[in-house]
Amino acid sequence: MAQEKTKHEGSRPSSEDPADRYPKPPFPRKPQDVPGTESEMDPQADHGEQSYQGKNRLGGKSAIITGGDSGIGKAVAIAFAREGADVLISYLDDVEDRDAQDTVAYIREAGRKAIAIKGDISSERHCQKIIEVAVKEFGKIDILINNAAYQMSREKLQDIPTWEWEKTFAVNIHSMFYLCRAAEPHMPPGSSIINTTSVNAYEPNPTLLPYAATKAAIQNFTANLSQILLEQGKGIRVNAVAPGPIWTPLIPSTIPDHEHFGDNTPFERPGQPAEVAPAYVFLASDEANYISGATLPVTGGRITI
Repeated sequence: MAQEKTKHEGSRPSSEDPADRYPKPPFPRKPQDVPGTESEMDPQADHGEQSYQGKNRLGGKSAIITGGDSGIGKAVAIAFAREGADVLISYLDDVEDRDAQDTVAYIREAGRKAIAIKGDISSERHCQKIIEVAVKEFGKIDILINNAAYQMSREKLQDIPTWEWEKTFAVNIHSMFYLCRAAEPHMPPGSSIINTTSVNAYEPNPTLLPYAATKAAIQNFTANLSQILLEQGKGIRVNAVAPGPIWTPLIPSTIPDHEHFGDNTPFERPGQPAEVAPAYVFLASDEANYISGATLPVTGGRITI
């Protein structure tokens, strides 16, 4: 059974000022080792466990979500399942097992099929395996969410080791290409690819040079692939979501001053994964039938133009 959660601030009435709906910095300073886990976060993140209510927007569809064990990916998995989709989540390693199984439990509680695959998506072969398993279990792929990402904070250019630069691109960019290429033959007309870019594509954080560069590349990849697939008559839409500062395990495990995270938004707080998930639901649904090559910002008011 999914981990018990108390009633979260995210379930308050929608008439409340959104700036006041969730905790604001400063937060306790509680650094974690990469990749971080949900249980050690303070405050706890909201993934919509108690608040998200589906309306069958994705009934009968199947989805793949990378990084689906925690953070944005977890919230999207919960929302997709409650909207009627079967979900395969991928995640990296053993330390994330508990978070991944918690996500699986929420998917199954929604009455949907859940699959979890552990491994490194920077490996082309592992990406192919993810697609093979999804096709075997679901018969088709209706939605591909390229969400998993790697980042580290560095103050100076000389502080960035070559292996870290290469790993950031391997996880954030190469995997997206591997997964899209492997999935495309199994995606029927009406399918959707949604990539996670970032406010850093527009307003790059100087301490996140490799990460910000990949997020700008994701922006371009999304627009370009959208044109390619539509011009070829595939009927597959490709869009992106650009989150602002969102409170996930990635933050206390990679941001040294995470106690102030999100205070640079007009809302004066970071967003919660539950506040981002509806953007993915919308773009994956038939309600977004005429939208492709677009990026939907969820940034707490930070400007992306």
